[in-house]
Parts: sequence; C-alpha cells; structure tokens
Amino acid sequence: MRLFPSHLLALALFAGIPAAAAQEPKAATGEPSPGTPNAQAAQPGGSDTHIAMIYRSVPPPSSYDAEAEPEDLGVAGARMAVKDNNTTGRFTKQTYALDEVALEPGLDAVAAAKELAAKGVKYFALTLPADEVLAVADALKDQDIVILNAGAPDDRLRGADCRANVFHTLPSRAMQTDALAQYMTLMRWRKIFLIVGPTERDKAYAEALKNSAKKFGLKITAEKPWTFGPLAKARGDTPTRAEAMVFTRGLDYDMAIVADEEGDWGDYVPFRTVDPRPVAGTQGLIATTWHPTLETWGAAQAQNRFRRQTGRLMKPLDYQAWAAVRTVGEAATQKKSTEVGVIRPYLTTPEFSLPAYKGVSLTYRPWDHQLRQPVIVVQPKAMVSVAPEQGFIHQRTPLDTLGTDEPETTCKLK
Repeated sequence: MRLFPSHLLALALFAGIPAAAAQEPKAATGEPSPGTPNAQAAQPGGSDTHIAMIYRSVPPPSSYDAEAEPEDLGVAGARMAVKDNNTTGRFTKQTYALDEVALEPGLDAVAAAKELAAKGVKYFALTLPADEVLAVADALKDQDIVILNAGAPDDRLRGADCRANVFHTLPSRAMQTDALAQYMTLMRWRKIFLIVGPTERDKAYAEALKNSAKKFGLKITAEKPWTFGPLAKARGDTPTRAEAMVFTRGLDYDMAIVADEEGDWGDYVPFRTVDPRPVAGTQGLIATTWHPTLETWGAAQAQNRFRRQTGRLMKPLDYQAWAAVRTVGEAATQKKSTEVGVIRPYLTTPEFSLPAYKGVSLTYRPWDHQLRQPVIVVQPKAMVSVAPEQGFIHQRTPLDTLGTDEPETTCKLK
C-alpha cells in the first residue's frame, strides 16, 4: 500500500484510526483550589511544581443568552488535571500546584506572567487570544519556560508567528476545517456555500476552510458576506428575516459553511435557507476537541469525574486546559523529572505520549509544537464522526492528515 503526504492525500479502502484505547489516570483526592487570582495555599519555590493558569474572566451573560459560559470555564479543566498530576506523581514523589490568575478587563497578561516567573513558575497554561499568547511568549523567551496554548486556534501561531517556547493543546483552525472537509469528502458533499462574518476571526476561519476545500478537492460554488447583523442574538423575527432567506436563493451547493466565531448569527442560518441544506462550520455541524456525547475510549469516566467536581458538563476549553496541565504531569512522570531542560525537548520526541480519551495517545509535532489529536465532528446533541476519517492515510500517522504538515509549514523554530 502506498502512503501519501497530507498535500497528496488519497482515500484508501482499509486504512483508519488506530484503535488502541488510552489509559485514564485515576481521580485525585481533595478539592480544587478556589477560582481567585491568587488561589493557592502553597507558594512558588516550595517542593511543588507550580503550573500557572492565566485566563480572561468570563463576562456576565447577556439578556438573550440562556446558555452563558460558566465562570470557571477552562480553569475547571486545569484543576482536574492538577488532581490527576498529583495522582500519577505519587509514584515518582512529584507534587503539583495550580496558580490561577483571572485577568479582569484592562489587566496585563505579560505583567502577570513575569510576576509568576520571578517567583519560580516554569509552566504556563494560557486560554488567551493569539496576540496575548505571543506577548507572553516573547516576554519570557530568555527564560527556561514552557507555555501551553489552550485557547487560541490561530494558524499563524503554528506558522509564521510560531515560538519555540509555545506548545498548542487545541486544534488549529486548519485542523478543525480539515476535519469537516474529510467528513464532507466521505459523504460526497463536494459543493460549499461559504458565508463569512465581519470579524477578523471569521475571516481567518473562512481562509482555513478555503485551504481545506482545496486540499480535499471540494468546491466553493458561492461565497457571500453576512450583512444582516447578529440575528442569532436577536432571538426573534426581524424585518431582515426575509432578506436573509433570499440571500441563499439560486445557489448550487451541498452544504452551507458559516464562519461566525463570535456566535452572532451562525445559529440563525439552519432551517432558514431557501433550499433544504445542512449547515456546518462554527455552528450547526462543528469540529471540536470535546463534547458531552463523547463517551468512548474512557471519555465517559472523565465526563462523570468532571461533573462530580464542578456540577456541570465539560466544555472544549476545559478539555484543552486539562490537556495542557496534564502534558506537564505526564511528561514529568515519564522522565521522572520536572526540570524544564528535561521536559521541553522531550515533548516533541516520539517517546512522549499523552493519554487523553481520544482512542490514541497524543503527541506533539516537532515542526510547530501542535498536539496531534483526533477531532470530533458533532451536532449540538450528538456526535456524528471522528476525524481523521477512515481511509485517510499518511506516512507517519493518520493524525497528520489534519492541519499543516511539515512540508507546508511556515514555522521556523529556533
């Protein structure tokens, strides 16, 4: 059987995702530390290995939003991971503590990171926008530091703006759109109507989708900007409703792809198109890291454990922060050391792997520090598929059919 690099992918009949199930660490005892900016009983510099969690506080819900994000979004996953680290660390006499910094509007992520680094913190998990991730990485570039990006999907962080001290636990936009494109290829839905929102993030998602369509031989038969405002947030009929329906008339497509990362209008599109067509992208059928309906490969145990600890369902940002903190603990257990000089180069070696409820152990790509992982394709109430889809193969691993492969990367790590 001939194997193809990701830029020359072929669909084979009998190739698929490795089926080895990941092993789950047992839950640690004790309660999570309070969710305050300085919530930690122990102080950096003690016997614990401190991992800093820097995140933006979740804004209060708007009047229309019945499903507001929880206040502990992301950091709750980090707290569960510290418990897991302390459980696995017992065998190597390693202990861990989480330093939580919730940045209120106007507070500087760089100042917070520098303060923690001055106290001896070497590992940072961030759920921040791309520009802040870069600012923190550059501010700490001359120190022995590992930064784990758990919140910014921007492809440029894995490309021209990559940093040697930054590792990425969430899929890039390219991985997300590749997952959707693989599913569409499998279903033979080849014609796309692309609807693009007004923000820079929307345009970045649309650009990733265009690259995925080209990569997998799909055709964008129509592309239009969304100009009707935040109709999903209006929660009701408006005078523009008829215009939005006409907006989709006379087009030849199999699936509408919406690029609305702000969640302003994407949920308005399903069931309002003139012709009956499915909707995917940032709303409708989406590609993501985690979903409440994922229950295979030990994920049900993780879901239940998270719910017991937090009283709510685990969300993608929780999982991504969990993976960031667990990366440190798992690498330290495997190497029996918590020294950055040992851990940082080890993360990109073939020997490192992270069991993470995805059916395969996850590894970091050496060329851009992206965590390889299956991406789940879901609708709001059900899991639909898992990418890489069966039949997409690669000379290293099917996981490298998702996202930017080594021959195409613009990342130049120093």
